[in-house]
Amino acid sequence: MNEETRNKNGIGNEQKKSPGEKPAERKKIILSGIQPTGIFTLGNYIGAIRNWGVMQEEYHCAYFIADLHSLTVRQEPAALRKQSLEAFALLLACGIDPDKSLVFIQSHVHNHAELSWILSCNSSFGALSRMTQFKDKAARHADNVNAGLFTYPALMAADILLYQPDYVPVGEDQRQHLEFTRDIVEHFNGIYGNVFRMPEAYIPKAGARVMSLQDPAKKMSKSDPNPNAYISILDEPNVIINKFRRAVTDSETEVCFREGKDGINNLMTIYSVITGRSLDQIERDFAGKGYGDFKAEVGSAVAEKLRPIREDFARFMQDKEWLAQQYRRGAEKAAEISARTLAKVKKKVGLLMP
Repeated sequence: MNEETRNKNGIGNEQKKSPGEKPAERKKIILSGIQPTGIFTLGNYIGAIRNWGVMQEEYHCAYFIADLHSLTVRQEPAALRKQSLEAFALLLACGIDPDKSLVFIQSHVHNHAELSWILSCNSSFGALSRMTQFKDKAARHADNVNAGLFTYPALMAADILLYQPDYVPVGEDQRQHLEFTRDIVEHFNGIYGNVFRMPEAYIPKAGARVMSLQDPAKKMSKSDPNPNAYISILDEPNVIINKFRRAVTDSETEVCFREGKDGINNLMTIYSVITGRSLDQIERDFAGKGYGDFKAEVGSAVAEKLRPIREDFARFMQDKEWLAQQYRRGAEKAAEISARTLAKVKKKVGLLMP
């Protein structure tokens, strides 16, 4: 690998300065992963992935497909491989540029599993047993309450700490895992010195939580048994528009954002994020118009916003060889970067280096 390729993704590589030149401020690092559990929803896109493409212009970014995490629930092997490739292609279709960001598949970098074991040995049973996601998944999959499900947070901590990020984009449902990671940093650094950087949560201010179109009291999810409750980012335009037309609202007709109008509040939030218009502006634009006009406009705006993603995804999936080149290149770079942290950790805990 030549020097130009070596520095292309930039994470952990600071530009050299001439003698006497004032050093530039270090570019912050952001890391995030997403499980290959099917096609992303509009909620995934608005709450997280939409921001990832923007962030790569300001930060050193690392994004990965968390396929090892998906094994805590028994998977159909062929389906998992297909979904992992589709998830990788979708990240690129959503604007993640492999020449600007580090993009890879978790299982392709063995350092994640190796550091996970070391961090598991530095995680208390009590802390792991308090994880709400473990309790929830154990209740839903009572026939497969495995050790991986229990130690899942240690692997997530390894995913994060290998790349020494400053920020980790998280939703409210992942805050507990990030706090667990922060506790590990405090514990490990307290014993072995300054090994890991303390990561901070990065939470978007607007549109971070998109609700179900059929039950606006709960979060939009692709696991919802009602297909009209969520938008897949690969849905055809007519499907998207029809789903918004069927969205649950209330018995009023005024398009305004206020308490008690959960359905309209959700649609206004979606429309605001997609179009960039403020809630006040949306209220003015639709003053005197009914919900039907508003739902149709939201559906059209979302369909148009997702159109290039759907087209690029189809194009990428037609070229499997190119996709393989991209994820192999990402894994090679990720292995090189993460090996630095892992070597430091192994030395600190007393392992004999090869």
